[in-house]
Amino acid sequence: MTALDMDFVRAQFPAFASPVLGGPAFFENAGGSFPCRQVVDRLHRFYTDRKVQPGSPHPAGQLGGAEIDEARSRLAAMMGVAAQEVSFGPSTSANTYVLAQAVRGWLKGTDGAIVVTDQDHEANAGVWRRLADDGIEVREWKVDSETGHLDLAGLASLLGDGRVKLVCFPHCSNVVAEINDVAAIAARAKAAGARSLVDGVSYAPHGFPDVEALGCDVYLFSAYKTYGPHQGIMVIREAFGMELPAQCHWFNAGSLYKRFTPAGPDHAQIAACAGMVDYVDALYAAHFGAEAGPAARNRAVHDLMRAQEVAVIAPLLDYLAARNDVRMLGPRRAEDRAPTVAVELQGAAVPVAETLIAEGIACWGGDFYAVRPLAAMGIDRNKGVLRLSSVHYTSAADVDRLIGALDRVL
Repeated sequence: MTALDMDFVRAQFPAFASPVLGGPAFFENAGGSFPCRQVVDRLHRFYTDRKVQPGSPHPAGQLGGAEIDEARSRLAAMMGVAAQEVSFGPSTSANTYVLAQAVRGWLKGTDGAIVVTDQDHEANAGVWRRLADDGIEVREWKVDSETGHLDLAGLASLLGDGRVKLVCFPHCSNVVAEINDVAAIAARAKAAGARSLVDGVSYAPHGFPDVEALGCDVYLFSAYKTYGPHQGIMVIREAFGMELPAQCHWFNAGSLYKRFTPAGPDHAQIAACAGMVDYVDALYAAHFGAEAGPAARNRAVHDLMRAQEVAVIAPLLDYLAARNDVRMLGPRRAEDRAPTVAVELQGAAVPVAETLIAEGIACWGGDFYAVRPLAAMGIDRNKGVLRLSSVHYTSAADVDRLIGALDRVL
């Protein structure tokens, strides 16, 4: 099995050479990852050489427009979808909000219901729950109060009467971190006559999705957590997207990638998103070399990233599991989870995080907008959890350094 070349990987991230960012061991990746140099270079180039209205007839406008189109088409090819099925917005929270307004119009006045979970970040929970204000039935798929696990049997009971039209759930939670079986859930929803919407924000940093293989109707994630600029990226399959009421200028409604973009997009950041694909391609070329299409390259790099993460985070899981003074949320096995490790302490999490920061560990504590899953597992929001999150560029030495600091602080 090919192993990730960590020297090559870390050389792609300017942050590791930064006198400010490069010193601490960085374990706050779930809040936002470092951008790769390919993104930084594209963003700099756009602001330097392309910062005019894209698509206008002079050279800078033509170049800028072409780079925006490139970002959309290359991201789509990487994820196995059509270019028009990829749209951008200021954040995933904003994209989800806009989509919820479309669903509000779609279901208003019908007897249709939606399913939400209590495992979600609030961005993929609150907007759907507020549809109940218009009389739309909202059903909750509940987690196990001890483990935070979502059981498929619980979903089956909610789908039984055939009235559910949309199932909203996370690929993985930002505090529980268990990787949900998206393909199985989407298939179950489809069999019941429902669409499926996946919040992929907490999973996509660990490998960009193969949306075609997952089988969901909507997949949302955030570029600033996948080594890119601060943009929300939404994949919406054409059949569902054209069924929903448009949320854009009326004359743009026929264009799927504009259909759920009510405001002008950030041209420079969209163009810079192509740098994320440049990075995936660079990883593939450095580790495999053989010719392959964009979706195949993405799948290979996904598996490469995950293998590294599983190996590196396992000692931290072992360390925490051996302690009797902390409660680690989510699965015990690294293979079953994202490397985002939330820990309930005996006291408040923030003071411990502050002490770890003084020890050279960048991390944080709090509720991380995951108020509902924490409450479902009996965790006081005011206490919060200590969250230690890594990605594929996290080294074994970083984890050793973290464990040493935890041993001193705890």
